[in-house]
Amino acid sequence: MYHATTILTVRRGAELAVGGDGQVTLQNTIAKADAVKVRKLEEGGLDDAGVLVGFAGAAADAFALLERFEQKLKDSPANIKKASIELAKLWRTDRMLRRLESLLVVADKSTSLLVSGSGDVIEPSDGIIGIGSGGDYATAAARALHLHTDMDPKTIVEHAMKIAGEICIYTNTNITVLTL
Repeated sequence: MYHATTILTVRRGAELAVGGDGQVTLQNTIAKADAVKVRKLEEGGLDDAGVLVGFAGAAADAFALLERFEQKLKDSPANIKKASIELAKLWRTDRMLRRLESLLVVADKSTSLLVSGSGDVIEPSDGIIGIGSGGDYATAAARALHLHTDMDPKTIVEHAMKIAGEICIYTNTNITVLTL
């Protein structure tokens, strides 16, 4: 499990939101409260609407993986599934990358994926992905809100992340949410 972050992706129809909390934890100390762990990549998404990315785990590892994902996306424009699979294969087989401790969530207008170093590329059936130490709390809250309300994805992410931030000691309520 990766501590010190929560990333949540919610999809409803053609709308998508990806959010991340701002807390960075070093051992048992909060080192930063306003980190940004979600990004929008302008190129490569379906219809060039962009790709949203969130990461949990070691920041340097996540940025190294993000760079490689961007390269794979340039090799397979508008196909985040193929780019994610290629990244997962590289991540699993490369001696240096294999040691990187991070998880990525990547999403465009049509697809949301969880990508891990163990070779996993998972597309959830309900369009909701939560990663990091508060990911399970955020996922549970988002699924309940998604099922029982008509809220848009951004509002669901905001509420679910707030709930996770009130439960998980490695997550705060300083939330950044990006939408497509």
